[in-house]
Amino acid sequence: MYDYDLLVVGSANADLVISVERRPGAGETVLGSDLAVHPGGKGANQAVAAARLGARTALLARVGDDDHGRLLLDSQRQAGVDTVGVLVGGAPTGVALITVDPSGDNSIVVSPGANGRLTPQDVSAAACLFQGSKVVSAQLEIPLETVVEVVRNLAPGSRFVLNPSPPRPLPSEVLAACDPLIVNEHEAKVILGGSAVGDAPEDWARILLAKGPRSVVVTLGAEGALVASPQGVERVASMKVEAVDTTGAGDAFTAALAWRLGAGESLAEAAAYAARVGAVTVTKEGAQASFPTAAEVAEL
Repeated sequence: MYDYDLLVVGSANADLVISVERRPGAGETVLGSDLAVHPGGKGANQAVAAARLGARTALLARVGDDDHGRLLLDSQRQAGVDTVGVLVGGAPTGVALITVDPSGDNSIVVSPGANGRLTPQDVSAAACLFQGSKVVSAQLEIPLETVVEVVRNLAPGSRFVLNPSPPRPLPSEVLAACDPLIVNEHEAKVILGGSAVGDAPEDWARILLAKGPRSVVVTLGAEGALVASPQGVERVASMKVEAVDTTGAGDAFTAALAWRLGAGESLAEAAAYAARVGAVTVTKEGAQASFPTAAEVAEL
């Protein structure tokens, strides 16, 4: 019996958000809205998104001993996430500077802070969390060597989900553990590197699959997603909604997919549910504040 449906290992940031009429070019200054501060970070986002859907969720992360760190801990606990794995201290809490334009698209710059101090030793020390988790999810806003250690600590029979964001080349040991590797267009092309790719997402997915993951999911924004495994490639449609803010939508998608895979759904079924969760998310402003409950997803 698992203690957790999902263990998220990753980043926790304070999101500093400004809305702008348009994003500035090089050397240009534009005026924006009042500054809004929200709990964020890809790891913390995934944990809150999963917990809000009803998953028994734990987070392994590091925050600073500061106001931003307390904000993040409070948001996790309010969502129902077990924060026993959240370490405090070592550096200031990570910060993400986010600009959002009228179409809902965003640009993000991240200062890792304490996220960069989440070490392989921290992962090894949390072995009990891994033994009690059905699915483990990670991202790349923490050191790559820490993600490698996550793979080495997976419990027999558990499943590893990776969103390689921000993207970088991945060691074969990590790729071989991914089930699935979840990428958008930009992330796919970075990981493919010098491999010849066409314009079709199906081609990216097949080439990525050949690099070692057990399965691959390519997210396509408003066009939904596609899933690829040794059994083939399949498109998954999205719901048509009016996007207000895309911040956190990818994190909500990943969390929902990881949870539903742990519940026994097929990759295509889990991706279809995750696409609905992502669609609800973009209809509201902010990251964690926009994550829906299972009832809200059912209403869509």
